[in-house]
This record gives sequence, structure tokens and C-alpha cells, in this order.
Amino acid sequence: MTFNIVSVNSLIIYFEQEISETILDKVQKTYLALKELKSIIDLTPSYCSILVHFDILKHNHESMEKEIKAYLNKKAILPQNTKAKLITIPTDYEKNLDLKRVAEHNKLTIDEVINLHTENTYRVYAIGFMLGFAYLGTVHEKINTPRLATPRKKIPKGSVALADNQTAIYPQNSAGGWNIIGHTEFTDFHTLSIGDKVQFERI
Repeated sequence: MTFNIVSVNSLIIYFEQEISETILDKVQKTYLALKELKSIIDLTPSYCSILVHFDILKHNHESMEKEIKAYLNKKAILPQNTKAKLITIPTDYEKNLDLKRVAEHNKLTIDEVINLHTENTYRVYAIGFMLGFAYLGTVHEKINTPRLATPRKKIPKGSVALADNQTAIYPQNSAGGWNIIGHTEFTDFHTLSIGDKVQFERI
């Protein structure tokens, strides 16, 4: 775990630089522990890092790093509740724009793509580029498909998407270059947190 300065009132904690469930578990445990520190104003967890915004009236970078390390050392001997909740997402794969493209790219049938997409349980690795947009990984290597060469100007809210080895749901109408393989009426995007588990269910 390393610390880098980002701005006058923020720093970033880096873990091992790889995308894996082991590193995600470390990020999730650290994130949940640091939420209890009153001198921290905001936390933004991601694949293998956590962005920390702190109260500049109470800390500088050096003292904030020192407090975080001391607090985590203390928490390491205490039990931590990091059990991830499982969220099932009913998905209509008939409402798609790119399912045929994904199937042809991977030399599969459409049903094979759907089966491979629904058989996995995904973890929330990060939330961005818009509020509620959860990056879910990882998809089966047999349906790994690159983004569109030209992004669309409008993708409907609720679109279930796939890009490279990740999948996601568009929480609102947006431009985007992901492959749209289905649609869901799920709207509780605010309930998704780093480390949570997501299962897509065909309807």
C-alpha cells in the first residue's frame, strides 16, 4: 500500500496494480474501515486504489497518511464486516443493439452469448463515469468484445452493456461506446457499492 499526493486536500492510496478479486477485497475492507474516520470528508474507491479527501483544517498530507496507517493497523486485529450483497438484475436480451455483433465477433450464437453473460456472478470494481454507473467484472473470455469504433450519441437508460472484459448498466440516457446486449428496468443504482455482487437473469 502506497500513498501519493493528488491535491492540497486529497491523496490516493494504491494497492497492487492489478485487477483481481483479491485486490478488490483489500480495497473494500480498507474503504469500509476508513469510512469511520471523521477527518475524512469523502472516499472514492476503484479497482486498486482509494481517493481520499480530508479536512484540511485538521490534517496535512503527512498527518493524514499517519492517521490512516495507525487506524488500519488497529482495525487489522478487529473483525470487519465485508460481506458483499448479491443483487439480481432481470434482463430482457431481446431489447439490444449489439448482441448479434458480439456473437459474430466471438463466433458464437446469440443464445451462447446470453448464457455466458448470465452464468457469471460479477463484482462491482468501480463506480463512475456518471452517478450509478458500476463497472462489473469480469465477463467470460469467450464474450470479451471491444467497444464500438464510433460511440453512439444516445444510449437509453437501463441498457445492459459489454466492453472488453467488463459489463455494466447505463443508469441514465447517455452517449457511449459499449455494446448494448440487453435492457433492464432495474433503477436502484444508488444501492450498488464497491465489492457488491451482481447476477444478470434472463427474462
